Amino acid sequence: MRIGLLGTGPWARMAHAPALSAHPEVDFAGVWGRRPDAAKEVADEHGTRVYDDVDALLADVDAVAVALPPAVQADLAARAARAGRHLLLDKPLATTVEQGRAVVEAVRETGVASVVFFTSRFLTETEAWIAEQASVDGWFTGRAEWLGSVFTGESPFSDSPWRQDKGALWDVGPHALSVLLPILGEVREVAAAVHGPGDTVHAVLRHTSGASSTLTLSLTAPPAAAGAGVELRGAGGVARLPESSEGAVPALVRATDALLTAARTGRPHPCDAAFALRVTEILTEAEALLER
Repeated sequence: MRIGLLGTGPWARMAHAPALSAHPEVDFAGVWGRRPDAAKEVADEHGTRVYDDVDALLADVDAVAVALPPAVQADLAARAARAGRHLLLDKPLATTVEQGRAVVEAVRETGVASVVFFTSRFLTETEAWIAEQASVDGWFTGRAEWLGSVFTGESPFSDSPWRQDKGALWDVGPHALSVLLPILGEVREVAAAVHGPGDTVHAVLRHTSGASSTLTLSLTAPPAAAGAGVELRGAGGVARLPESSEGAVPALVRATDALLTAARTGRPHPCDAAFALRVTEILTEAEALLER
């Protein structure tokens, strides 16, 4: 499959471009970016073509991988889908329900495949743990903590305008939801959401299974406090998400595998645009509570 990359920022350089280059079934066809000089750097590094015009890239590929801020991603993803191109997207799909719904509608109208890269869902150990816990009945409650220390000079994302604007709720909230939802079920209600220190957010969810869950999310935690964890408690005891030794590139290679399979079979992947839209809807509900 010929796949073009939209985006040239740190995540495109760290994850997307290396994964597309490494995948044996992918022809990394080219790069487009909002900064032509950066697009040329990425293209030169990986021996592919730089595109000055996004529509020219869309005309030459079967699919696009998108590593752009969510508001930019959503508009380009809908445009690519309407052009009949399969979509390998990043989380969050969008930061408004309207933009997310436009992507989903374009995907449904054209029948293209979509996979959204919720990193944890494509880590081998995490995926196996989620499947195991989803088969267990009687979960009573769960908690997810995703604490980062992003806005420091050491983080490649410290200058990210959209992260500075939208904060942890939108950056790491999708990761937490992507793990909890397949285990505890659909969210029936976002019962509460309050601010903590910095951009920290605490949220309480009620699930259709009857279970409840809590999220603690931050990009401004002290470096010594950073880390992620998920704990479930129920009739069968306690289960904790194991740490994964895999990095983002192998996970993104597996996400690309998922896109190839979805495109070939026509069967939607669990992390498709429709799932990502539901995540956007939940985050929007939490954001509304925070703004009261």
